[in-house]
Amino acid sequence: MNTPKGLTEIISKLEKEEGRSLPPVHLWNPPLCENVEMRIDSKGNWFFNNSPINRKRMVQLFSTVLRRDEEEYFLVTPMEKIKVIVEKKPFIVIDFEIKEEKKNKTIFFLTNADNVVKLSRKNKLTVEIEENTKEPFPYIEVRDRLEALISRNVFYKLVDLSKEEKGVLYIESDSQRFILGET
Repeated sequence: MNTPKGLTEIISKLEKEEGRSLPPVHLWNPPLCENVEMRIDSKGNWFFNNSPINRKRMVQLFSTVLRRDEEEYFLVTPMEKIKVIVEKKPFIVIDFEIKEEKKNKTIFFLTNADNVVKLSRKNKLTVEIEENTKEPFPYIEVRDRLEALISRNVFYKLVDLSKEEKGVLYIESDSQRFILGET
């Protein structure tokens, strides 16, 4: 299998595979397997029984069967369900690219599991402010209530590209406005 070389190639691949489907984890209700420990830390690193999962392909595979039920996360197959402890968000946005067609601009985000997410009405960007530190906590919905934390360097690049109106910073994508914060 060829691995995409850059975000542009990944976006092209996404556009070709737009109709592709992920496993129907929402339809599966297997028994819970309780003797396994899975964890995703705040930096997006995956762990199995406290050992890091270093094979990116394995993380990509697991990410396709990840499901969120209420506030808990699970890896789900037709045969078993494994609880996953997620420290912040299950994915991390590591890069982005802006694609411009005519007067419309669209931002595509790339996650650490090679998910490509189009910033749109369906996949909204949200910025919460951490209560203790007052720092922004930006994230985007990837799919089905699964979200990706936008890394600090990506967020600052977005701020550099933002526009300001009436004391509010915002970016535009897919003919929508997304607020980054106040000036």
